[in-house]
Amino acid sequence: MIKVLFVCLGNICRSPTAEAVFRYHTKQAGLKVMVDSAGTAGWHQGQPSDPRSCKTAADFGYDMSKIRSRAIIPSDFHTFNFVLAMDYQNLSDLEIIRNGQGTRPQLFLDFAHQLSEREIPDPYYGGKTGFVDVLHLIEQASAGLLAQLQA
Repeated sequence: MIKVLFVCLGNICRSPTAEAVFRYHTKQAGLKVMVDSAGTAGWHQGQPSDPRSCKTAADFGYDMSKIRSRAIIPSDFHTFNFVLAMDYQNLSDLEIIRNGQGTRPQLFLDFAHQLSEREIPDPYYGGKTGFVDVLHLIEQASAGLLAQLQA
């Protein structure tokens, strides 16, 4: 079974959205894939996802209600076939935590071949990229990853 871990900073916005989106699409495709998410920081350990992320996901048919935040642990690099970072800072932090052992992390948007962006921006504090934009980036990267797994 393929195992995919999505990682952002706090595991309350981007990575749980990616978990919900990718879980939905793999189920629709009939693939048995273990999907999880984590954060490089454990600030929100055990808490539900950000309500804005949950609402946006629900508006597009994705359920985040059962997802709870957790911090990445070193053994995750031995458990998961894919460890997918939302941005370059997450990628750098993951390399430090990995310490040369297990699955090498990569940027999630590397699977969205039609995009020039490489990072999924953090919508938590607002800014020019909102939760809907983030969800659409995640959908595009999810489609690319799903296509690779089906090949």
